[in-house]
Amino acid sequence: MTEAVESPGREDYLAALAGIVADVEAVERRMAAVQIEQLRALAAAGRLADGQTVHRNAQVRLHDMVLRSITAEVGGVMRTTDRTVQRRIGEARTIIEGFPAAVTAWESGRIVREHVRAIVDAGMTLPAEMWAEFEAIAIERCEREAPNRVRGELEILAQRMHPRSFAERHEEAAAGRCVRLVPGRDGMSDLVATLPTVIAEGIHDRLTQQAGAIVDTREERAAGSGDAAGVVASDTRTTDQVRADVFADLLLAGTPALDDTRDTSAGPLGAIRARVQVLVPAATLTGSDDGPCDLSGRSPIDPATARTLAGDTGIWERLFHDPTTGVTVATDSYRVPSGMRRFLQARDQHCRFPGCRVAAIRCEVDHTHDHALGGATELSNLAHLCQRHHSMKQFTAWRVRQLKGGVLEWTSPLGRTYREDAPTPAVAFTPAAPPPGEPAPF
Repeated sequence: MTEAVESPGREDYLAALAGIVADVEAVERRMAAVQIEQLRALAAAGRLADGQTVHRNAQVRLHDMVLRSITAEVGGVMRTTDRTVQRRIGEARTIIEGFPAAVTAWESGRIVREHVRAIVDAGMTLPAEMWAEFEAIAIERCEREAPNRVRGELEILAQRMHPRSFAERHEEAAAGRCVRLVPGRDGMSDLVATLPTVIAEGIHDRLTQQAGAIVDTREERAAGSGDAAGVVASDTRTTDQVRADVFADLLLAGTPALDDTRDTSAGPLGAIRARVQVLVPAATLTGSDDGPCDLSGRSPIDPATARTLAGDTGIWERLFHDPTTGVTVATDSYRVPSGMRRFLQARDQHCRFPGCRVAAIRCEVDHTHDHALGGATELSNLAHLCQRHHSMKQFTAWRVRQLKGGVLEWTSPLGRTYREDAPTPAVAFTPAAPPPGEPAPF
């Protein structure tokens, strides 16, 4: 085991770190109080404009003029435009008046500002009369998770609570798919495609794999010898740049022209296909439910697309769980991973360091207790960690132990502990019920 980087002057280091953490914690509390106070002041400005509307026949116009005047006044103090202030007043009223319980939870320190934003963003997709019901459930879930992790779960929750089916709403939204060109500066432009989420994710994943293959080949050649290595070494493009170049090649030429080692018409890069992890409730798979499905680590996708993907094992990994119990009932994989790896991917879903949301398919399976030090290769000693947090576990003073049920308990250099529960739904295999009249097998 490599010695932790914090070892030299450890006591002084920990004392300094403890002071910094305490200062940050205190500042966060004060910032939350100030941010809430500002939201309430902006919401009050909006209510003041409502109160000044007294002429019924000119209500809309008068209200708009009063609001413009107020926002201009406030904008002068905030040193920003009246349009920006008007937008912020609208947002403040939505948060303060529409989701008061979330504000109270934020004020008491149970959740943070990003949690509130996630609750509001997801809740706004519901009719206003359902906000309070949604808010109560959402706050409870936010208390257990970091904002970036709970956002997708809240979106799924809101979609399932919506009085209209997700399939119906997705069909309407898909009618608005388009490609837009946004001119930029210095001879650059943004090409923006609005597509169904699963298609957009697949495109980005394939580009990422192709760019990674090019970068890996370049580095291998650069480590070699001869003229070819020198030529390849001159290519200093970043992964983002290579991804953009491959994107342009595929659209303009139909094949990744950057692939200078191609041995087929499309080249080795052309054989790369996207890999996306989708959670499909069993009821949705059978067609008895039209609720949304979960694109792991991202956002909901429509049930029709999920059913189509589930029928094709050539590319997609399939994870099916019961929407009522949260128990995974089946799993399948194109790559034919071992049963242990499939179990871990279904259980962990993402990196198991607190707050990290990198999908399990992008992570490394780590031995919680180092294998080199006797740690066994078994489910109770394995968990997914992304490369960043895997390295941090190995080379810093952060420590982790695994408890029952896949729960990880992380300990920081200051001795603070962070409990990391296995995501819901956790994988669980239960024996089938015996036929009527037959005793249970055990």
